[in-house]
Amino acid sequence: MNVSYITPLYINQPVNKFIYQPKAKRANMAQQTPTPLTFTVRRHPTELIVPAKPTPRELKPLSDIDDQGGLRFNIKLFHIYPGNPKMGDKNPASVIREALAKTLVFYYPFAGRLKEGPGKKLTVDCSAQGVLFIEAEADVTLKQFGVTLQPPFPCSEELLYDVPGSNIGIVDSPLLLMQVTRLLCGGFIVAIRLNHNMCDVHGYIQFMTALTEMAHGASTPSTLPIWERELLCARDPPRVTYPHREFDEVPVTDDMIIPLDDMVHRSFFFGPTEISALHRLVPTHLKRCTTFDVVTACIWRCRTIALQPNPEEDMRLLVIVNTRSKFKTPLPVGYYGNVICSPAAVSKARDLCNKPLGHALELVRKAKSEVSEEYLRSVADLMAIRGRPTWAFGRYIVSDLTRTSLLELDFGWGKAVYAGTNNPRAGFYTRYINHKGESIIVVPVQLPRYAMKRFAEELDRMLAPDDKRDLVNQEHLATLSRL
Repeated sequence: MNVSYITPLYINQPVNKFIYQPKAKRANMAQQTPTPLTFTVRRHPTELIVPAKPTPRELKPLSDIDDQGGLRFNIKLFHIYPGNPKMGDKNPASVIREALAKTLVFYYPFAGRLKEGPGKKLTVDCSAQGVLFIEAEADVTLKQFGVTLQPPFPCSEELLYDVPGSNIGIVDSPLLLMQVTRLLCGGFIVAIRLNHNMCDVHGYIQFMTALTEMAHGASTPSTLPIWERELLCARDPPRVTYPHREFDEVPVTDDMIIPLDDMVHRSFFFGPTEISALHRLVPTHLKRCTTFDVVTACIWRCRTIALQPNPEEDMRLLVIVNTRSKFKTPLPVGYYGNVICSPAAVSKARDLCNKPLGHALELVRKAKSEVSEEYLRSVADLMAIRGRPTWAFGRYIVSDLTRTSLLELDFGWGKAVYAGTNNPRAGFYTRYINHKGESIIVVPVQLPRYAMKRFAEELDRMLAPDDKRDLVNQEHLATLSRL
């Protein structure tokens, strides 16, 4: 295995004690406050893991879908595993470290650095400089985190250490950081920071699957990676064929700015009971809607009511859509670049708040139905023409990770008990299996404190049984009267 220690630019702080206060769930989806939990995380010196064998030194341009302005950030993911007595004294950090070096032989662009050229065009310099790796121990058990594992993880800054100097923009920075933290119970947490320009969640799972296969002793991934990012570059000449409201240039007024000084981040759970309650609100002509559609319409409506925006303000919901299945000629097996777009559902705040759930639901379905291969190519052309704009101001983004195989990624200790993102500003839906074996959708929400209370109340009203719904309608109407 090839390992090099980092330069003094990345200063290591090995010990940090802090208080983690887990959250529990009441029947009405509110959260209780149990006794705070104090524990210590000890980090080993940060390492740079380079490919286990020599790799090509070359420049690899990203596609114009990879290069969307809205994807220029690092996404954080957490994979939480229980202990497994069958693994004995094996150290998961050692297993994953060695597997990572072997995996980078095939996915060597991750060991490089991004460079920016004319027109903000990003290219990967495959320099084999390596990815950051941290081994750590925490004097806490998985059980102490609480029965229900969910974002937000208040300890995330310790379980995924932001190595100083490693996260200053996306250019010339490490593209991947991984921290493996062992727990007293034998369980462990794999936390990852990844540059989103390199891949979407499906590409990430392909990379992580290769990593787990190497951890099991494989010498070659079962799916070989394919680069070929030119397949999703802008056409010549470029031609934008859709309105793309997700990239609207929105005039920003003071009442559109959400203060960030008192934000609250909570997770809400949608199991069979909650989903059944929402489906009772769906009009007959929309009964064939998906669970994702109805949950998304509900969250969008509750969030708008909670924020109490100007009634005439356009509220934008951006739905991240994987377009792989939309191609007439399928992309090559092993392609791990971004193949996503973000069509917008747009409604006046007044309509979202005052009209039934079916209004929001219809807009969500309409936005998703627009997506095709042509839609994605139109996005690529728009990026080239307009200089890679980011998404419209004031948008709310949702993405469905519940149908992915994140929970099934297995390094040898078994499946994860939690796997998902820790990004509070977007709604990344993840899957959780409760003690009854039921699949639960976990939806993270971040709002100002004053709005979170209204959000939870409105959600409780929508989920209330029919015989109790009238009891909460008076307060609901008082809220809507301001809109």
